[in-house]
Amino acid sequence: MSKIKKLLSDTAIYGVSSIIGRFLNYLLTPFFTLIFLPAQFGIVTELYAYVAFLVVILTFGMETTYFRFSNLKDQKENVVYGNIITMLFSTTGFFIFSAILFSQKIANFLDYPNHKEYVIWFAIIVGLDALGSIPLARLRKEGKAKKFALVNLVNIAVYISFNLFFLGYCRTHYGENSNWLIDLVYNPTIGVGYIFISNLLASVIKFSLLAPELKVRLGLKKQLVLKMLTYAYPLFFVGLAGVINETLDRTMLKGMLLDKFVQEGISYNKALEMAQTQLGIYGANYKITMIIAMAIQAYRYAIEPFFFNESKNKDSRKTFALLMNYFIIVIVFLFLVIALNLQIFRYFTPNEAYWVGLSIVPILLLANLSLGIYINQSVWYKLSDKTIYGAFISVFGAFITVLINFIFIPHYGYVASAWATLSCYFTMMIASYFLGHKHYPIPYNLRKIAVYVGVALSLFFVRYRQDLTQEFSFGVFAYHSFLILIFVALVLFLEQKSIKRAMPNLFKKVS
Repeated sequence: MSKIKKLLSDTAIYGVSSIIGRFLNYLLTPFFTLIFLPAQFGIVTELYAYVAFLVVILTFGMETTYFRFSNLKDQKENVVYGNIITMLFSTTGFFIFSAILFSQKIANFLDYPNHKEYVIWFAIIVGLDALGSIPLARLRKEGKAKKFALVNLVNIAVYISFNLFFLGYCRTHYGENSNWLIDLVYNPTIGVGYIFISNLLASVIKFSLLAPELKVRLGLKKQLVLKMLTYAYPLFFVGLAGVINETLDRTMLKGMLLDKFVQEGISYNKALEMAQTQLGIYGANYKITMIIAMAIQAYRYAIEPFFFNESKNKDSRKTFALLMNYFIIVIVFLFLVIALNLQIFRYFTPNEAYWVGLSIVPILLLANLSLGIYINQSVWYKLSDKTIYGAFISVFGAFITVLINFIFIPHYGYVASAWATLSCYFTMMIASYFLGHKHYPIPYNLRKIAVYVGVALSLFFVRYRQDLTQEFSFGVFAYHSFLILIFVALVLFLEQKSIKRAMPNLFKKVS
């Protein structure tokens, strides 16, 4: 239990930077959706989808590889670290140079011919984020959760501050109330570009904070590099397939809907605006589900090094099973809180033009639940050095994502993308369970898991069905709160033994 408490402590600290930090960033969504129409916000949604792809490609699974090889007895941590940093410096430098050199051609390909600066900005952002990923991984391995949190909080604070400065202060005071500073740095034609500029400035400052961690002896040891690449390449496909599952729908939405609208006789410019509008609606409502995604990310930061450290103990598999149980309780609770209170959470996108897409939120929440379970299960192929299975599972999930989106986007738009996301992660979760049970069995309490998920879904389906664009109703809120309390009561009943072990003094006082 003490190990789990340590994991929870680390998760809480990582949560300061990932949950709280990203939540503050998340609060910019209402700000952006008030300023920009869905078509403009669609540009932001699309370009950040490409960022996710590029970061996975440039890091090439080296975070997990670093954790694995730095824990091996026959390898020195500083040698492993120096070799990985050398590889990333080489590949990232080549990437940034190439992106700048061909920026206009890339901008033309993306349908932004007048904005090659977007390509240059994002190339630098992606490059700095890729280079910073390994120093951050080292902080996690060394248990420096507070420094990790500080770096990420500063990054978020800078990003938010510059957005508020450019799009809040400068935009509202431009013109008659302008001053020398606004005239110097603000141009209203840049528009959504200020979101990207803010990100670029934040990435530069974040990288400068991590610079001391990059003071290592550079060099490449051929045998070590080959071993690491052999271990990492399946993880690369895992990551690439994962980002396909998470973000490819954005790029497919724009392209397929644009073709559909043009074939229907709509002019190209109008069709492009309509496609970007659907993309913007999808992206804004997807943001609502980020509450669960942020919780999973904070947990993931702490759990990955924990897996490798804990695996040396004989009772590690029981610990992994117990963690899965607690994880599902928390995520299912968050699912109910959000899914049953969409009339409150809709105000994260206060512009009513986005509310038409609220119906996809519960679908995406369940997709995140499936993804979180899969992340917990991934321990089996990482610890047994069977990362190739992780690649197969993720590639299969990516195939499902592409297939469902390709078939159904022309008919159902972003709704098809939401169902594709759920289908993908659910299938990956099931496949991982059966393969893990064969190669690295972990005694998960399937009965409890089924009860928690089944009861939560039942409570969701007996909710008060209403038009999500209607005014807030206190009566509906009270009813939904009662449904959530039923789930909480169930958890307290089924977990009373665990709670007594964790907080014995509390129960003595009560008795």
